[in-house]
This record gives sequence, structure tokens and C-alpha cells, in this order.
Amino acid sequence: MFAAAQIDQKPGHAKAAPTKAKPQPRARLRHKEVAGPLYATRPEVMQAADEIAQRLQLDVQWVRHAIGQARLQPSVVRAIAPPPVGTPKNWNVYRSRFIDPARIRAGVQFWQTNRSALERAEQETGVPAEIVVGIVGVETIYGQQTGNYRVMDALTTLAFDFPPEHPKAKERSAFFRSELEAFLKLTQRTGTDPLALRGSYAGAMGLPQFMPSSWDKYAVDFDGDGRVDLFLSAADVIGSVSNYFKAFSWRRGWATHYALQFDPATLDLATLRAPDIVPTFTPATMTALGVQLDAAGQQHPGLLALVELQNGDAAPLYIAGTENFYAITRYNWSSYYALAVIELGREVAAALPK
Repeated sequence: MFAAAQIDQKPGHAKAAPTKAKPQPRARLRHKEVAGPLYATRPEVMQAADEIAQRLQLDVQWVRHAIGQARLQPSVVRAIAPPPVGTPKNWNVYRSRFIDPARIRAGVQFWQTNRSALERAEQETGVPAEIVVGIVGVETIYGQQTGNYRVMDALTTLAFDFPPEHPKAKERSAFFRSELEAFLKLTQRTGTDPLALRGSYAGAMGLPQFMPSSWDKYAVDFDGDGRVDLFLSAADVIGSVSNYFKAFSWRRGWATHYALQFDPATLDLATLRAPDIVPTFTPATMTALGVQLDAAGQQHPGLLALVELQNGDAAPLYIAGTENFYAITRYNWSSYYALAVIELGREVAAALPK
């Protein structure tokens, strides 16, 4: 866990939260060596700061100081760039990055330490403990890697210097401008120094790596201490992740996906792929389109999607994703991510002492 200021949801109740910082590999700190100039030297950015302050009804000097003291981070620009065109996706390689003995051991410890909060969150929201455990494990290895970029640096860089060669540069730049504004509103409301918080290269924070807008909308005070702390309170983390999925229509008791096979004689892969991972087909419709579901999948009460996970030069993996699988992709818009979360959670659950 990196030292960070707590964010309190009640005005005037924020305080510093000192903690011992764990040493990080050199590669993770390399961005400090190439930090760019202060944004205070950019007149157009300072004009934007004035406009933000006026629009959000924040103190102009406070906003100008926060944005002006941020520094352009070239390593953030490099990190956000898409992979080279033609880079093959590979589910097995992706899976191996997140499901390994060390992460599973850390997950077991996290689950055992926070069993009561996990059980309460599952009872209240219907989100299984293994999904919450999978999220926190994939995101930060249970707090071991929460990011060491100043959030102001990351968000300001991506708001004003998003790489123009990115195919969705305009859209993504606007997104990060909105996240910068959400971060300013959040820290101003809670009395937190916006230059004190650290997170990922994209500005995500805490054990669950919430973006500022998600912190504002979905984070909850699950330990009842009067503030929301996604850096140091595991209970708040668990309650907030569960609340996020509840907001995205998690269905209590539903599976996340089902195994399947294809009937080559009736398979209509083009139709099945058309909606991507959005649940669209009833089990009966999928069967008519050449999908042979397992017994549980045939009885699924909702809609399903054909989810394809490529394996490089090998054959892809196909599963039938439910609305709960789709809900996980709202946390990170990737079917590879969603299945890694699911499988890590299952591996941790299976490793719990009986």
C-alpha cells in the first residue's frame, strides 16, 4: 500500500493516512525520471482551469494551483497507447499474468481476514465474495500494487496531452477531462489535497482502482466510520466493489457464463458474433444458431452472448456469457479481464482452508 491521503465523503472530515510504503521495482518508478514541465507554463491549460473552476463553481485559485502544479508525464502517454496493429490476443497468456500461486495466496489471506465483510456484502447485494476477491486481486494484488503516479499528473496529462494518434483520441481525451473534473470535485468536497493522492497511470485509485467518477457514484462507507477509504479500509473496498456491480444490474444467484460446443451443421457464427458480448440470445435461440450449451446453460433464465477469447495461433475459447459476465466488463471493458476475475476468484475460493 502506498502512502496516501484518505478521501472522506463528509466535508471537513479528511485527514492524512500515513502508512509504510512498500519498495517498488525500478521499472515502476521510472516515470519520475522523465516528468515534463509544470502545466502552469501552458497558457491554454490555465485558461481551461479557469473554465473548469467556473463551470464547477470551485475556487479559481485552488483549481489553477492543482492543475498548474501537475506535470506532463510522457510515460503515461506511452502507457495509454494501444498495442501495435496486428498484435494477436492470447487468453492463455493473459490468464497467466493474473492467476499464479503468489496472487492466489494473497487472495486467500485477504478472504480470511475480511470474511465477515465479504459475507455481509454478498448478503446485501447478491455479488459473490469470489467476484469481489477476483476484482481486487486482478487490480492490485490486494493492495500490493496500487500505483505510484500522482493522480493529478496522470489525469491532467491524459486530459490535455492524450496521444493524437490513438484511434479514439478525441473521445478518450474528453473522458479524462471529465475524470479530472470529477477528481477536483471529490477532493475539494472532502478537503483532500489533490496533489497528495497516487494511483495508476490512468488515474485509478485504491485497492479496487476506482476512477474518480466511480468513487463519487459507487464508493460506500461499509465499515461505518463516517468516511470512504479505498486505500486502507478493506471493508469499504469490498462494499464499494459490490455496490458497483449492484448498480450495473448484477443478478443474484445467476452464473457468469456457461460452457458450450458448436454444431457445425447449424452454426451461424456471424449472427452470434454480431452483438459482441452484449447478452442478446435466449438459450433456445443460441441452440438454433448452432450452439450446444451444457445442461445448466440450457436452463438459464436470461439472455446470453457468445464470448470469443482468442488464443494467438491456437483455436479461440468460446463461452456463453450471461448478464453477470457483462456486468464485470462494465468494470473493465474486456472479456479477457472479466474471465480472469472470475477464474482468479474461483482459484482463491478453492484454495481456502476447509
